[in-house]
Amino acid sequence: MESFPVINMENLNGEKRANTMDKIKDACENWGFFELVNHGIPPEFMDTIESMTKGHYKKCMEQRFGELVASKGLECVQTEVHDLDWESTFHLKHLPVSNISQIPDLDDDYRRVMKEFALKLEKLAEELMDLLCENLGLEKGYLKKAFYGSQGPNFGTKVSNYPPCPKPDLIKGLRAHTDAGGIILLFQDDKVSGLQLLKDGQWVDVPPMRHSIVVNLGDQIEVITNGKYKSILHRVVAQTDGNRMSIASFYNPGSDAVIYPAPALVESEAEEASKAVYPKFVFEDYMNLYAALKFQAKEPRFQAMKAMESSPSLGPIATA
Repeated sequence: MESFPVINMENLNGEKRANTMDKIKDACENWGFFELVNHGIPPEFMDTIESMTKGHYKKCMEQRFGELVASKGLECVQTEVHDLDWESTFHLKHLPVSNISQIPDLDDDYRRVMKEFALKLEKLAEELMDLLCENLGLEKGYLKKAFYGSQGPNFGTKVSNYPPCPKPDLIKGLRAHTDAGGIILLFQDDKVSGLQLLKDGQWVDVPPMRHSIVVNLGDQIEVITNGKYKSILHRVVAQTDGNRMSIASFYNPGSDAVIYPAPALVESEAEEASKAVYPKFVFEDYMNLYAALKFQAKEPRFQAMKAMESSPSLGPIATA
């Protein structure tokens, strides 16, 4: 198996740019995942985020998770569990409106650094989208505009901890799924592994690397690229030792953004009927469907959206 793609973003400036763009293109076409180093977010800032996130879990969430495990009898299960995940999480919204001030139990310093982290990740996500546009032959800003809707993108963070699990063969940290949205930026634990992606029928570890950001592509990128880039099944395998931290930030289309394949990527009008297999839909409609079907195959979701395409709820769609 070829090695997991690692992209050094410093190499985008200078003579290694073309080679680095090729690496990003290959990662998008053949992996749906890649890992960024030298991405511009200071290592010492990431250390602060990690320390505060782990401290918050210990102080505010560890006991609650233990109580949940006990109440459901999860430590004693004898058969595989299919309806829940071995994870402790909370969610932050950044765009279009932040909810960080409303989340209970967060220290003021932690709120402040998570707001700052979100700004840095938003900038990185938009930089990445323009790199994807360049590789796809789309005009700069195409993906950002496609995601914009009337109020700008949805951007949020899922903060997760995966505590030691006594039965990792029976309970997944997080069951296999593709991500519904656009570009996902993950700051993951560099000591405790667990994230895996499905490549060529094999589960492959996403290697923990200190101060890296793991990027993966969601379902909306698959639709807009007309399948040139695909969202990839991934999961978290629970571990018997160590508590794994995961901070996943999702740069997604606005709720009312209309998503459809970029016309430039549908090769010709003659081929359009057979080639444009992906639907046109309002992102919020897709998310409503995804909420119920997250852990099922994505193809029926696309088919369901295609069946809704003639729905009057879409109204007139501006393609300019």
